[in-house]
Amino acid sequence: MVLKAVCSFLTIIINKESEGKKMGQRVVVEELTPRSFSPFGAFIDLVVPNTESIGERPVTFFRDMAQLNLGGTTQASFSICQVEERPAVVDKTEFHSHCGEAILPLDGDVLIHVAPATPGNKVPVEKIKIFRVRRGTLVILKPGVWHHAPFFLKGEDENFLEINVLIVLPERTYTNDCQVVDLDKSQQVEIVLKTDA
Repeated sequence: MVLKAVCSFLTIIINKESEGKKMGQRVVVEELTPRSFSPFGAFIDLVVPNTESIGERPVTFFRDMAQLNLGGTTQASFSICQVEERPAVVDKTEFHSHCGEAILPLDGDVLIHVAPATPGNKVPVEKIKIFRVRRGTLVILKPGVWHHAPFFLKGEDENFLEINVLIVLPERTYTNDCQVVDLDKSQQVEIVLKTDA
């Protein structure tokens, strides 16, 4: 499935009709807004900053633009997640109990899925939302928010094969504070391009 950035909007389908199973809920993918994303965290456009600054052109320092909950540690680790085109299906999700996570697409736009924090490993599939995150926009997830690797979103005039996404977490979070859940087929969420709206 090829996703194009020129679409009117994107839709997710929960419980795709397969093997006689009834089609589930349809949810429109949203652009990031402070109101729509606040239950999951915050975001800020790093390419066109609009915050307090120190200094004037030619050197302007935009200070303290966003904060990431590192869960009591003082050491952040910066990693790259390279995402390529793959089936646009949320088939796994994860959360971190003790820290937030920062996500910054460097090369192009991506789609992320999020769902509110829950007790235990029960994924609130019916509450999953999909957001488009534009290149250069820093997303900060709250501790406990369900998420996983972003999905590649390729524009018509872009010819790269992967998107590099900067991930900021406390060091080794992927080994000591990462609960991953593989979703049953009946719980999986398919991202569908909707162009006839």
